[in-house]
Amino acid sequence: MQLTRAADYAVRVMIHLASQPEGAVVSKSMLAKAAEAPESFLSKILQTLARAGLIQAWRGVEGGFSLLPRGAQASLLDVVESIDGPIALNVCLNANACNREADCAAHQVWLRAQTAMLSVLREAKIAEMAQAVKACGKARNIARITAGGKQESEASSRQVGLAAKTKCKAGPRSAPSGAVRAAGKKQK
Repeated sequence: MQLTRAADYAVRVMIHLASQPEGAVVSKSMLAKAAEAPESFLSKILQTLARAGLIQAWRGVEGGFSLLPRGAQASLLDVVESIDGPIALNVCLNANACNREADCAAHQVWLRAQTAMLSVLREAKIAEMAQAVKACGKARNIARITAGGKQESEASSRQVGLAAKTKCKAGPRSAPSGAVRAAGKKQK
């Protein structure tokens, strides 16, 4: 089983939106850059996330997308299923009962594997992943400063330690400049 590219981009978008200040509206082009996704493909994904009640679409020159409270509390499973529908590790685990279930030695293994996978995805919260991204970004900035010969503070050491625990791997990313406050904007 492999997640679709659309589900992967949706997760990236949700984590990016969750890492923005509350109420921030981010343009589609900024989200495309953050998710490293083609803007035209991302349009459908953003519409689907909005229909699922995870994000809000805003019209106008300063329009874009913002995270809704339900999206802020969403799990990785919520996001993936909003794009791909219910996840089944094997066709026999779909909503329709398998006619071989009673005689199949693999059925219980597939069921245990799917239960474990869904549990992991359900426990992984978008907001927590966004916090890890923020911590990684701070740690990278601190590492650049301290590498330049400046003294590192105790708080900086804690941030680097936190980043190491969250296993920061990607290179530094700049914060988008296209985020604006949502107050006073008309809904789509």
